[in-house]
Amino acid sequence: MMQKIRSTLARWMAGRRGADELSLMLLISGLVLSVLGSALRFGILNLMGLAAYVFSMYRMLSRNVEKRYAENAKFVGLWHTVTSNVRQFFIRLKNANKYKYFKCPECHARLRLPRKVGEVTVTCGKCRHAFKQKA
Repeated sequence: MMQKIRSTLARWMAGRRGADELSLMLLISGLVLSVLGSALRFGILNLMGLAAYVFSMYRMLSRNVEKRYAENAKFVGLWHTVTSNVRQFFIRLKNANKYKYFKCPECHARLRLPRKVGEVTVTCGKCRHAFKQKA
């Protein structure tokens, strides 16, 4: 009986994308919105949570695999950018007493100098622009 159900489900899911990072994020955000909507008794949050669930299921069951793949790739790139920026912020915050962080005036790359070294000439590793910076 279970084997028949599995094979039927496998045939039905053939050619579909299934769960990916964006779909899972939509499910999690839908859950959070639904819980917040119920706790705060704010119906629009429940409606937004339901919309996130429906869109996630639409994405998982869609047969347009190329389009869903492109959407997921865009989301993963954006998510990586956000998480790396947040991670770098906390690293800079943790090391703020050891290093002075600043940006290159030409290319705006983030640079750092050890504290208490005085004024030094810094050469940007990205654009090779040399300038004086006080640490």
